[in-house]
Amino acid sequence: MFEILNTSPVSSIIFIFTIVTSVYAFYNEETYGKFMLHPYSVARGKNVYQLITSGFIHKDWSHLIFNMLSYFFFAFDLERQLGHWQFGLLYFLSLIISDIPSVFKHRNNFNYNSLGASGAVCAVLFSFIMFSPLTTLIIFPIPFPIPSVIYGFLFLIYTSYAGRKSNDGINHDAHFYGALAGVFITIALYPEAIKIFVASIQAKWF
Repeated sequence: MFEILNTSPVSSIIFIFTIVTSVYAFYNEETYGKFMLHPYSVARGKNVYQLITSGFIHKDWSHLIFNMLSYFFFAFDLERQLGHWQFGLLYFLSLIISDIPSVFKHRNNFNYNSLGASGAVCAVLFSFIMFSPLTTLIIFPIPFPIPSVIYGFLFLIYTSYAGRKSNDGINHDAHFYGALAGVFITIALYPEAIKIFVASIQAKWF
């Protein structure tokens, strides 16, 4: 654990802080009211800080565990690859960018709220894919490992469709735009990522 703190301090702090604030919110409902993204208010220039704070609380234990497991598997290695301040910038920019479409879409819906780190976690995953497109992942419900680049392609198709059609209470728009933000911010911070991505694909399949 101490080694991770030394080599990936930014991702470690985000990881610990997200867990602590989420668990605290489970037992303090007032925190939800302050931290959750309320598009109606944000669209009117109020509580704009919620674009960030909403990423540090979760609906329940399963929501928190799923997001933090996904984060755990990719974030620490990504910070070592991308750099410390670069990782922090990627995470927080993606958190904001992933929420903006929801603010616009639900700006007139007073009863809509959103929370969770999913948008930023998707950005971390897709940034990781830029550096390691052929790393195999086992993703439920697919019963066999698939290259991360194929998973990413399928993920974007699904979240794009679900964001338009689904009514399951999941903010698919945050997933979709968080993933795209992860790709474009990675390229902006580390242009060599494109060459790494292409070279990996060509070496394996061409």
